[in-house]
Amino acid sequence: MNKQLYKKLIKIAERETRSNDSAHDFRHSLRVLQNVEVIAKKEGGDLDVLVPAALFHDAVIYPKNHRKSSKAPLESSVLTRRILKKEKKFPQNKIDAVCLAIEECSFHKKSEPEDIEAKILRDADKLEATGIVAIMRTFSSTENMRISFYDLKDPFCERRKPDSQRFGLDLFYDRLFLVKDRMYTKTARKIAIERTKFLELFIKELKKELKTNQ
Repeated sequence: MNKQLYKKLIKIAERETRSNDSAHDFRHSLRVLQNVEVIAKKEGGDLDVLVPAALFHDAVIYPKNHRKSSKAPLESSVLTRRILKKEKKFPQNKIDAVCLAIEECSFHKKSEPEDIEAKILRDADKLEATGIVAIMRTFSSTENMRISFYDLKDPFCERRKPDSQRFGLDLFYDRLFLVKDRMYTKTARKIAIERTKFLELFIKELKKELKTNQ
């Protein structure tokens, strides 16, 4: 991608990203962009599609327990299309591919994307649910959703099903620990496996602390 256009899109994304949630803010988009570039270097993919898709995939976002949460990818896609149509230096014939990648970018999306760009974007976004950053994002979202850190009776989901709509720590069990097995690319999978080790260490240490405080 043209460097001038690359820098301009970053500036536009910083202006247009409307989230007050630090787990889905402009910094999140920049990290996803970095992930995209790392994956694409090994796996291929069109950066003309991947760069704006990464920058604008969460341009519209709602708390996970908001009634419109599932509509965020589509709304982000609509906003992205409007932005890119104004940028005459952006290849207009690639806008559809950008928007499709954004619409396909959801952890709970059951169907596998067909395009390599959509696969890379989804992998890049899922990498944000692994490692140290994932821990930071989990409890940022917990505060944003106004829910408790963990269930007092069974914090580690040993005798119940995880419910991340009620407890932040449950997100480890119904999402974070699952990410490494849901990657489409070898590059992302390798990164996710390494980062998951930090999640496991965090839980191990937290179990010690909570046991000490009982």
